[in-house]
Amino acid sequence: MTAGQVFGMLGPNGSGKTTTLGMLMGVINSTSGSFSWFGELPNHQVRKKIGAVLEHPIFYPYLSGQKNLELNAMIKQCPVENIPGVLELVELADRRDDKYKTYSLGMKQRLAIASALLNEPTVLILDEPTNGLDPMGIAEIRELIKKIAANGKTIILASHLLDEVQKVCTHFAVLKKGNLVFTGAVDSVGDGAETVEVNAEIPNLNELLLRFQGTASITGKTAISRLRCVTLFTERI
Repeated sequence: MTAGQVFGMLGPNGSGKTTTLGMLMGVINSTSGSFSWFGELPNHQVRKKIGAVLEHPIFYPYLSGQKNLELNAMIKQCPVENIPGVLELVELADRRDDKYKTYSLGMKQRLAIASALLNEPTVLILDEPTNGLDPMGIAEIRELIKKIAANGKTIILASHLLDEVQKVCTHFAVLKKGNLVFTGAVDSVGDGAETVEVNAEIPNLNELLLRFQGTASITGKTAISRLRCVTLFTERI
C-alpha cells in the first residue's frame, strides 16, 4: 500500500474483519501467520505510526471535546499543539468546548478519528466507521475518510457494505469465514467473465443462449450448457 490509498476489508459479520484488525494492532494474538509494518516486525515504536478506531468511541461524557483530546494527547505522549489541527480536519473546532455528552453519534465518531490522528500516524485503521450512523452522518464520515487520504494518509477500513467500499476505497479484500477470497483494485469490480450453468430440456437451448448479449462461449450438452459470459450478461440477469 502507498500513501493516499484506502484499503477496504469487506465481508459479512463474523467473517474475521475485526479479528484481523485486532491482530494488526497487537490487541489479539494470532495463532498462525505473520505480518510486518513498514518492512519491520510489529513492535511498540512501529505501532506509534498507526492510529486506530477499533470500537465505539469512548470518552469522558462530562468533559469537552478539547479536554478529552488533551487527555488522549497526554496518554499518547504527543503535542497538544496538534489538537487544533485535527479538530479543524474533522469539523469540530466550533464544538471543541461543548461537553462530549452533547455530541451526536456522528460527532462522537469524528472526535474518535481526531484522537486517532493526534500522533500524526502514517496509517489510520477504522473498524466499521459508519456503523449506526444516519445517512447524513454516513456521508460526513465518508467525505472525511477521502479528505484524510487526500492529505497523504494510508487508511485501512473494515465494512460489510459493498457500497461503502466502492465509494471510499481504492483497493479492497473480501473475507469469508476468516479466509481471503479476493483482493484487488476497486476499479476491477465487474471486470472479467462469469460462468453460468443452465439446465433445461429444450432442443435448441444453445441457440437460444447465444442470443443473449454478452455471451462469450457455450460448452456442454444441449440439456446442460455452460456459458462463459462477460459482465454485460450478468448485469442483464
